[in-house]
Amino acid sequence: MLVIGGGYTGLSAALHLAMRGVAVVLLEAEEMGFGASGRNGGQVNPGLKPDPDQILKWYGGGLGARMLSFAGSAPDVVFDLIERHGISCEANRSGMLRAATHPRHVAAVRATTEQYQRLGAPVEFLSREAIATATGTGRYHGAMLDRRGGAINPLSYARGLARAAIGAGARLHSRTRVLELKPGGAGWLARCAAGSISCAQVLIATNGYTDDVWPGLRRSIVPVYSSIAATAPLPEAIARAILPRGQVLWESGTVTVYYRLDAARRLLIGGRGPMREIGTPAEVGYILRYARRLWPALASASWTHAWGGQLAITPDHLPHLHSPAPGVWICLGYSGRAGRARERARRAARAQDCGSSRGA
Repeated sequence: MLVIGGGYTGLSAALHLAMRGVAVVLLEAEEMGFGASGRNGGQVNPGLKPDPDQILKWYGGGLGARMLSFAGSAPDVVFDLIERHGISCEANRSGMLRAATHPRHVAAVRATTEQYQRLGAPVEFLSREAIATATGTGRYHGAMLDRRGGAINPLSYARGLARAAIGAGARLHSRTRVLELKPGGAGWLARCAAGSISCAQVLIATNGYTDDVWPGLRRSIVPVYSSIAATAPLPEAIARAILPRGQVLWESGTVTVYYRLDAARRLLIGGRGPMREIGTPAEVGYILRYARRLWPALASASWTHAWGGQLAITPDHLPHLHSPAPGVWICLGYSGRAGRARERARRAARAQDCGSSRGA
């Protein structure tokens, strides 16, 4: 089987397929984890973008309930893979906070909390006083704490998946862009600059860096940029006042800001950025100013790193799994909800009826 794309989806699929004895080749146009998988904020967040009641309204108690279970268990898959394969990626499962930045957001955050509680999820609503204690800032008017979430070093996790996939027998090739995919050979023929590969089945997992390898696929998602800035390691006293319980946070609202502390006590804070690549903190000065607004003690902090890249937004903010032709699977469109990428990749691998090890 051929996998196109070396992010979480492609790497996880290659790993699970190889563990089942399937001969799998993965081709990545850049380096493993090059896209959003290696350049995200490191948050492992459960759930889908729409609220549970909305999912059930759209898809009913059968499919809708399965979708909610699927998305809610995604962090379990991530942290299980980390433990099972010994991936060193600063894994930390201390929970996720969804914070209301305005009084008018409180009712929505509380409603979301109650919906997840009815499903049995380990969530609770935090008052304004409780979220101030949890974050060291008085900015928020309430929050949902979801204990299923956590944090990782995203690039280390991608590289760990790559090593595990190679160890299981998958063949991974970076700097190998697929230029054309067409019927031929054993089923499909993928042409690259250095040659071609014939395969019975293909998984396309290109997400925010989707090109025209499959007709019309690029138009099914909207690639947008997100940017992140990081401080130098903070003094322990300052770091202890910011997310003292080690949780990750993302804000409710039209423009989402998200942040966490890493293992070296750096603050990593991100949000909507310029519609281009960035490389210096000065390019996202508004994020730095916002961080100082949240925590005035950061006035003297040194900002040492910044990065960004493209993620794929879908019109319904749900991940999309397509099978547009026999033997072709397409899995992409996580809309900034990275935890689902790993779980959907695992499900995509399980969906394949490809027990034979013949071909790629």
